[in-house]
Amino acid sequence: MESAPAAGDQRPPDRVYQTDEIAVYWNARACIHSRRCVEGLPLVFQPTQRPWIHVGAAPADEIAAVVARCPSGALHFARLDGGAPEQPDAETTITPQPNGPLLARGRLRVVGPDGAVIREDTRMALCRCGHSQSKPFCDGSHRTFGFQSEEP
Repeated sequence: MESAPAAGDQRPPDRVYQTDEIAVYWNARACIHSRRCVEGLPLVFQPTQRPWIHVGAAPADEIAAVVARCPSGALHFARLDGGAPEQPDAETTITPQPNGPLLARGRLRVVGPDGAVIREDTRMALCRCGHSQSKPFCDGSHRTFGFQSEEP
């Protein structure tokens, strides 16, 4: 298996799943279980199985499109077949989710109080409920604590 970090992420991935066409990188600590991957390609992303990602079950283009929709950056991909690489959104956006995190997309960098880079990525889910054990990142605690947002 390939051990390079996921595109746009400074942390090494927890797992790499690959074929000759595509490598999918998964970082469990960033996953907020939005299920966009599971709903997008249920034959590839099967959370009740081990391994849970079956990259041979769909064309690389379809897998890349679904991985790019991962809101937290827990999933990334690298094309090994010359296909289009993963790219950050051209515009940086932060979008509040109803009763959930702030979803950030673009060229993102979170810097700590000491000026050190905590994380650089193309997608992040940021906590706004105050209960995350991974602040400033969302860990899904908003569901456990019943966070209710007040949208304008």
